[in-house]
This record gives sequence, C-alpha cells and structure tokens, in this order.
Amino acid sequence: MKKWCLLLAVLLLIISCNQKDSKREEASLETKIENQGEVVPVNDKVKVYDYNELEREFFLPTTNKTYVINFWATWCKPCIEELPAFEKLNANYKEANVEVVLVSLDFPEKIENGVIPFMEKNNLQSKVVLLDDPDANTWIPKVSPEWSGAIPATVIIRDGKRYFFERTFTYETLEKEIKTIL
Repeated sequence: MKKWCLLLAVLLLIISCNQKDSKREEASLETKIENQGEVVPVNDKVKVYDYNELEREFFLPTTNKTYVINFWATWCKPCIEELPAFEKLNANYKEANVEVVLVSLDFPEKIENGVIPFMEKNNLQSKVVLLDDPDANTWIPKVSPEWSGAIPATVIIRDGKRYFFERTFTYETLEKEIKTIL
C-alpha cells in the first residue's frame, strides 16, 4: 500500500509540475490574494500558500513554538488514517506551545468542495493550510533532502532544528517523537 501511495504521490507531483493549465492559475488567483506580502484567505477556514510563504510562516519561526507540520491530502488513505493522531497531539500539547499544522496538497480548486467539507465532517481543530506551489522539484528538497515526495510526511521544528519523518504515525509513535524533541 505504501508503494502505491508513493507512486501516486510522485505521479501527481510530476503532473502538477508540468501543468500550465490556465484553470489552475485562475483557481489559484481566486483562492489567494496578496496583500503587502501577507497571505489573505478568500475563505476564513483555509489559507493558501506557495512554498516561500509557508516556509516564512512555519519553517523559520521567530517564536519559541514547536511546529508539527504534516503534509497530507484528502485523497491519501494513509494520511486520513493518521489525522486523529495529529488532532489528539494538537489538543494534548497545546499548553506545551506545540502547534500542529496540516498542509494539504490538494489542488486549490478542491478547497470549497473537498478540503473544507472534509475538515467539517472530521471536525479538524488543527490549523489547515493548502500548499499551492507546482514547482515540487524545488520545494520538496527544501522541506527535507531525504523526502522522496511521498505523503504522508511530517516535519517537527523546534529551536531551528528540523526532524523529518516520511511515514505514518499512530498517536503513541507521534507522542514518543514529540517527547524526545521537547
């Protein structure tokens, strides 16, 4: 199953890298509005970032917060299966200054009829953002040189250090990692 997810993820990333579809560009413009370098959501539930914006916001924080950044998609079964672990971590470690950020790799045109309904149906409480950056060949190695591009993938960032995991988590295995890092 992991091989199929990896193959599907790589295939989708290759397709999205080569896609020059004007529909995708229009959807991106409708979803994201630039305002003096800040990302402003068209809806109040999901902000859309390109990788540089995502990196500035979560990968290079100036606070003492620990970020648990999970790359996922609504079409990825292993991603969906592990989301309850991230939700539980978000609830249990909020007081420890840990923030879970769920980075959706769904297409921007799927926000209104895919991502938001999924969030509502599953009552997601963690911050959900969407990464809209078709140049995966550039941003995947920036997340981690070890990342093949398969999802789910998770990065934990604390005190400027990155801990990368290309795997699925249960709550117990995720909590073990966060306890080691904290």
